[in-house]
Amino acid sequence: MTETIAKIKSLSEAYFSDIQAIRHHLHSHPELSFQEFETADFIEAELRKMGITDFERKAETGITFMLKGREDNGKVVAMRADIDALPIIEANEVPYKSKHEGVMHACGHDVHTSSLLGAVRILKELKDHYSGTVKVIFQPGEEKLPGGASVLIKEGILENPKPDRILGQHVMPLIPAGKVGFRKGMYMASADEIYFTVTGKGGHAAMPENTVDPVLITSHIIVALQQIISRNCSPKTPSVLSFGRVEALGATNVIPNEVKVQGTFRTYDEEWRADAHVRMKKMAEGIAEAMGAKCDFEVMKGYPHLKNHPEYTQSNMEAAKAYLGEENVEEIDLWLAGEDFAFYSHHVDACFYRLGTRNESKGITSGVHTPTFDIDESSLKIGMGLFAWLTIAELNA
Repeated sequence: MTETIAKIKSLSEAYFSDIQAIRHHLHSHPELSFQEFETADFIEAELRKMGITDFERKAETGITFMLKGREDNGKVVAMRADIDALPIIEANEVPYKSKHEGVMHACGHDVHTSSLLGAVRILKELKDHYSGTVKVIFQPGEEKLPGGASVLIKEGILENPKPDRILGQHVMPLIPAGKVGFRKGMYMASADEIYFTVTGKGGHAAMPENTVDPVLITSHIIVALQQIISRNCSPKTPSVLSFGRVEALGATNVIPNEVKVQGTFRTYDEEWRADAHVRMKKMAEGIAEAMGAKCDFEVMKGYPHLKNHPEYTQSNMEAAKAYLGEENVEEIDLWLAGEDFAFYSHHVDACFYRLGTRNESKGITSGVHTPTFDIDESSLKIGMGLFAWLTIAELNA
């Protein structure tokens, strides 16, 4: 084990400048979800440089292939990285700033992709150090429904062969570079989008008796929907219902005909999630009808909650401590953001961990999904090295 770790760390150092250059290229050429054609072509070109040509396209811009160890012990571990970017205008003034106006790798998927390419290079170099099969997945469309993971699963990514376990990593600007974070059990929340329109009868604000006021009715619906969460969900199950957009295009003296609302619902229990969808729709439509209006209520079902397999995550934590030192492996809290890696976790034993990228001394503190997000690039060494080591440790366990 010690010898393998030493070799991985040595290769991570040796490959760092190459992987950094790959990250810079990806960051400079971001592409939106399910439009990552140039990105996929670039990944394939990098694989060919490694002598890997037996890759396969999935979902148009996804790429998958297998790596074989010294012998077949029947084990299969999958490694996944997402490749898409976000519709954000980058504010960083760096040499590798986005060249695609209005598109930015603001969630670190350039880091995930370059790290996986580095890990593949290491695993190929050290194939005599492990047995079994590695299934590599470069996945499109994480940032957009229905999620590239769900599309790949439908196209059979988890079959022929079916992985015993799947591993993923994600940047975390709250954790300093040099450290990683793990959480056993439920980790990230399901994420559904809520859209509803209340249609009434507009008119002069000074004569409300001649209107069916959709603004007032909408306010009743918003308050009432919060009571579904507080009075129907167990306090032991985290749940969040938030509304971020309410559009009533009236005026100080004009009651509009309709109000449009958008929000999000997140939780960790799939049975309660389905029940809440029904309850919210019934309550919203019922309140509107009782007050003389109409409500069209839609739930756009998003990603399920992400659950980390307890034993697999624990073994990865122990392996990470062996690689980084116990002081550099943290246990992290629930994170109510959504992530389509969750789809895999409902089919295969999964572990999704966090790669620290923060460096306050360099001013690298911005959160993901912001125009100033960036990373301490020393984290790329851990990004590729630990990714490779955790896979080897599991295959040899």
